[in-house]
Amino acid sequence: MLTAHDPGSGNVDARDDTDARVDADRWVVLNQTGPEADALVAGAGLPVVLAADDADVPAWERAADVDILFTGPRNGWRQAPATAPAGWPGRLKWVHVASAGIDFFPPWLLQVPQVTCSRGVAAVPIAEYVLTALLTHQRAWDTLQVSGAGPWRETFARVDQQLPGTLQGRALGIAGYGAIGREVARLAQAFGMQVTVLRRGGADVQGDDGVRTAPSIEQLLAASDHLVLALPITAQTYHLINAATLAHAKPGLHLVNIARGALVDQQALLHALGSGRLAGATLDVTDPEPLPDGHPLYTHPRVRLTPHVSWAAQGAAELTARKFVANLARHVAGEPLEDVVDGARGY
Repeated sequence: MLTAHDPGSGNVDARDDTDARVDADRWVVLNQTGPEADALVAGAGLPVVLAADDADVPAWERAADVDILFTGPRNGWRQAPATAPAGWPGRLKWVHVASAGIDFFPPWLLQVPQVTCSRGVAAVPIAEYVLTALLTHQRAWDTLQVSGAGPWRETFARVDQQLPGTLQGRALGIAGYGAIGREVARLAQAFGMQVTVLRRGGADVQGDDGVRTAPSIEQLLAASDHLVLALPITAQTYHLINAATLAHAKPGLHLVNIARGALVDQQALLHALGSGRLAGATLDVTDPEPLPDGHPLYTHPRVRLTPHVSWAAQGAAELTARKFVANLARHVAGEPLEDVVDGARGY
């Protein structure tokens, strides 16, 4: 069953697949991301038809009967064939993905005329995760809880003898300066941190007061007390953090990765942690995910490992759906779409 919102009458019409395909005045939209987007699309007053999703039928097998696809990494794309299926991309004119990156999707997805992504939707929760990680590392917050008078005295004595530092005045490096990087910088500056960023191609930051620019990852590593990785994974950024670049790290560096696990050579990271070059690492992402049982990153005393949840926040699905619907309105109006994926760059 397909449902269409009639922009002229304000009523929701029920149509079958055949009727939808011959209705030249309406775009057929397949939403695989959940009820939030269904409700927003149906209420947007746009000339579209919502195609019913079937979880048992992968999106690429629906390309012959839909014009627009809103999908996410969880919608079977990990089992996608290595090569484009016959007839792909069918009648598809546009795909919007519910993630900031496209590395979870096969390269042939980009054969669709337009592909857009959900950049910036999770910037706030991810930035809050980063600041939580920085504060936890700097203040040793997770070692302070006590359960009795004896531990109270012992913990007080330990802290009194080894006073923790603060974020104020610390140097924060951010590799990648998109929506997430900018939000991290904004929060970090509120804590009095000195922010230096590395942008694509070493470009300078324009208009952001107090934010400096590093010309290379080596110089960013050398200048940072804390380094946040907020880069897409591409051929150029794969294992950006490796033995050679880590040799430039400021002693005592704390590394935070909220982007993609493959940005980091994990063996080189373990060596740098073991040698004391790095004081710690907070990893929300790894390569692969999850790591196999028994992997040393699970139990390393200087590593805090979380299961790729820095994005998680109440209302996340609705925010992502609103981004799609705003782009859908642009598409219907013939206007340029926002957050178009550059196939050459891979993000």
